[in-house]
Amino acid sequence: MTNDHRTAFINGLLALAAFLEAHPDLPVPPSATVHHFPGQAGDAAQRAEIDHIAALLGSDIDHEDSPYDHYATSCRFGPIEYRAVAVLAAARARYDAETSYRGCVQPDPVSAT
Repeated sequence: MTNDHRTAFINGLLALAAFLEAHPDLPVPPSATVHHFPGQAGDAAQRAEIDHIAALLGSDIDHEDSPYDHYATSCRFGPIEYRAVAVLAAARARYDAETSYRGCVQPDPVSAT
């Protein structure tokens, strides 16, 4: 991540907060999550990046995502969550297999009676 990208992201968050504060009639969701996904390096490198982020946040690894082959950590700021997730190779392979026929199978038309 370049400093320009980081600065633009932070400025965008600040601008959103100021806009919402200035427009109290505008609805807001009950919560929001900002996701970070490491690059497509190998599993070990992705886990290492998530471990590093967890250390910076002072948070633990979230083992709830382990059955899905995701390796994650997060930190909440009230209703806002910063979440870093590594989608490991097994999960990417499973997704690729599950979507390999997308668009190839068409259901028979259903009559409108």
